[in-house]
Amino acid sequence: MVRTKAVLRQPQSHRESRLPSGVQPLRRPPAMGRAVELAFLRWEKRELAPTERFWRDFGFHIVSSTPQRLVARAAGTAPCIAITERGPANRFVGPAFRMSDDTDLEAYVKRFDATRLAPELIPGRGRGVSLDDPSGRSVWLLQGQARVEPLPLREPVSRLANTARHAPRVNRTVRTPIEPAQVAKLGHLVLQTVDFAATAHWYLQVLGLIPTDVQHLADGSPNLAFCRLDLGDEPADHHTLVLVGGLDEKYEHSAYEVIDLDALGQGHQVLRAAGHSHLWGIGRHLLGSQLFDYWRDPAGFEHEHYTDGDLFTAGHETEYSPLSFGGIWAWGADAPASMKPGKNLRTLLRVLKLLRSRALTPERLKLLGAALDAPARPWR
Repeated sequence: MVRTKAVLRQPQSHRESRLPSGVQPLRRPPAMGRAVELAFLRWEKRELAPTERFWRDFGFHIVSSTPQRLVARAAGTAPCIAITERGPANRFVGPAFRMSDDTDLEAYVKRFDATRLAPELIPGRGRGVSLDDPSGRSVWLLQGQARVEPLPLREPVSRLANTARHAPRVNRTVRTPIEPAQVAKLGHLVLQTVDFAATAHWYLQVLGLIPTDVQHLADGSPNLAFCRLDLGDEPADHHTLVLVGGLDEKYEHSAYEVIDLDALGQGHQVLRAAGHSHLWGIGRHLLGSQLFDYWRDPAGFEHEHYTDGDLFTAGHETEYSPLSFGGIWAWGADAPASMKPGKNLRTLLRVLKLLRSRALTPERLKLLGAALDAPARPWR
């Protein structure tokens, strides 16, 4: 019997101006304001000491540590990228975004009944408002935070990489230090939502985000959006917020930029030696192009190191492609099954609840299943 050779195929993408018949564009409402930075993420943890240990090994810089509150920054000028407060449950509380100076925060108070934040609650102080997204998750919008002096980062060694066509490194070696992968900045946040259309509409309206890549189900309906900041002619990361239609309202992962591939690799060694839980990587994503490495913190929340991501200005057109589980990476080990909904009693009960409440239709459930259950690679 002759075995057929496996064939790898890359999903075809289309620009929004040239969408095939049946593919629905993601509706973009008028923006109320403009986010210019994912400022920091807020958590609640039963114990702070395990989180502090993980953050240090992951490459965060601890700003303050008390029995009730843990604050960390990256090497950039942002005064904070993560806050964890002690509480009765391990949970993700919500993100904070820095808004452009011309954004009217009072408009959110009037439109969404947002509450004003006390300056002492905000690292770097300034002003801000708190409002809830469609799932009830707290979102902070900030202005006027004081910046801090950047911390030193080593020079990237990738520019000295020798290739078959270009060999700039002669009589020199590459000896990167064995140390945590110093985090340069907080890069992006991925959220799963049951009502993708309503959640995407809310975040695009509130933050003025631009969809870079949208993935659709077999019926042409959008179900995943990689959204970037609108920085005009200044290049912005391929995505700062990713919204994924699914079976839960939950935090998927957050991602943190490191200087280069060698930092990714040395950081991997340090985390593994320290006994932390590795999830996935090292590999390269397809949409966004980042080299990645995923880890779980002691509470089970996913964190990603990444480097070498795509950048786009505001004028770049949105692209669309079919949603498939295999489309989240270009090469590397297969994504772990834990990144899909578990086929267990909990998931079954969750699906039944969504169907009964009509938050999910049987048709959409079948479409989601078809997108996620198809083999990611031809040898699987």
